[in-house]
Amino acid sequence: MIVIDGRQADIKLENFANLEEILVKVMEGSYLENRVVTDVLVNDEAFSEIYPHQAEDIEQRDIRSVEIRSMPVGEMAVNITRELYKVVQVMTDGARQVAGLFRQADDAEALDMFQDLLEVTRDFMGMIGVLRNEFSLRTTKDFSDNVERFSDLLGEMTEVLENEDWILLADLLEYEFLPACENWKKVIQALREDIRQASKG
Repeated sequence: MIVIDGRQADIKLENFANLEEILVKVMEGSYLENRVVTDVLVNDEAFSEIYPHQAEDIEQRDIRSVEIRSMPVGEMAVNITRELYKVVQVMTDGARQVAGLFRQADDAEALDMFQDLLEVTRDFMGMIGVLRNEFSLRTTKDFSDNVERFSDLLGEMTEVLENEDWILLADLLEYEFLPACENWKKVIQALREDIRQASKG
């Protein structure tokens, strides 16, 4: 039996050799149009691949049931914006901590944390970009200004890092990076509204 979002699908288990074939068939059909798979249950147990094509190794004779749960792409995107809000908070807390460590001359730990902060910031920027492109959201002045400000700031911080001017780096984090993070909160809120609108249309 194959169940997709609570409804039994007209796909017979016995027509397939393994779990991968079943999943491919479901993805090719219209069952999950504009939806994102959140869970796959095989024989009432959660399944996720530990290695690529693991589903191929689960033979049809060992499968009694497959249940696939999904959610609309728009709803998933709105959930991601909630997570982005948390990421901005992590960036804010991280910047305060790094600035404090630089001011205490604990350079080694500060540099370690600063690298982590840069990585989180880059991932954040990437995710914001993907969401904007996916939902062809209107480019607001706030969004463009923030992207430009953040890019300039990251460039400036990299330069200061090369010159090993830790106090200036602490200043940049406290007086430039933190306000920029606050601005992102407003942009994320607008982004969430845009996604909701785009999902309705």
